Amino acid sequence: MTFHITAFYRFSKISDDLDVLKSKITAKAQELDTTGLMVLGAEGINSTISASSAETLADFKKFIQELLGIEITNFKDSYANKKPFRKFVVKVREEIVTLGTPELVPNMTENNHHLSPAEWNEVMKNEKDYVIIDTRNWYEYNIGSFKGAINPNIDKFTEFPKYLEEQKVSKDKKMLIFCTGGIRCEKGILELQRQGYQNVFQLEGGILKYLEEFPNEQFEGECFVFDHRVALDQDLKPTTKYGLCPHCGQPASISIDCKRCDTQTLICGDCERQEWKNITCSKNCAYQYQLHPERKAPPQQIFWKQPKSQQ
Repeated sequence: MTFHITAFYRFSKISDDLDVLKSKITAKAQELDTTGLMVLGAEGINSTISASSAETLADFKKFIQELLGIEITNFKDSYANKKPFRKFVVKVREEIVTLGTPELVPNMTENNHHLSPAEWNEVMKNEKDYVIIDTRNWYEYNIGSFKGAINPNIDKFTEFPKYLEEQKVSKDKKMLIFCTGGIRCEKGILELQRQGYQNVFQLEGGILKYLEEFPNEQFEGECFVFDHRVALDQDLKPTTKYGLCPHCGQPASISIDCKRCDTQTLICGDCERQEWKNITCSKNCAYQYQLHPERKAPPQQIFWKQPKSQQ
């Protein structure tokens, strides 16, 4: 079975009661049997949604735009042969992407130094005097990023402004920033401009839009996504390399057989270096094996902890 997935966001003032909107959206998702995660705030909407058919997904897209009275033009569609979400969740938050700066709201009617994937590609291929910085978390960077990109080694996006302040990059230096789908850069560029960086450019549509147009060019590796697909390859297909580490939830690619229940799973490099975690498939098995290494248990039921090719 093919699941149809779309990621989108829109910064637009929402004056309606957010809890009422949450109830209406949740009811529609149940009616259409869609799953996913949606973040709703007074500044707009940010979401990734999955449906069992293209028609159902189109119905949901239309419903959201009509309900909120906005036009969304940045839908980034992809596919999977397994359900990427267990259920549908709407979260009401002050910011639809958390930077810690709710006062900074992008104006979606303006092109604030956006580079299309084609323009971004030209800069990377033909220019030399620029700095390219990944705005994502360290574990996202580790499985794939643009050639020459700097890894800020941050755990969360709220740490990005401080990181830039500490680097003392010349305010005149041409700076390229990017993220998964574009939304983090919409806020990130406003913060950088507030810090005095005027020659900064963001990748419109993020890595997902770039790979849609330019696979196997300037982006290397795979793109982490925040659902049970874990990552997308250069063709925007679910990864066959990575799973989610059952101990810490980070991207994992090291195959093991659990010493307690014989379940095959993937763990990450950090957990491979830790006693008990490097030989067990879950936090429970790690704990129980440490107490009673002589006891066996039935195989664990794991929801998309490893790609299909590893099962």
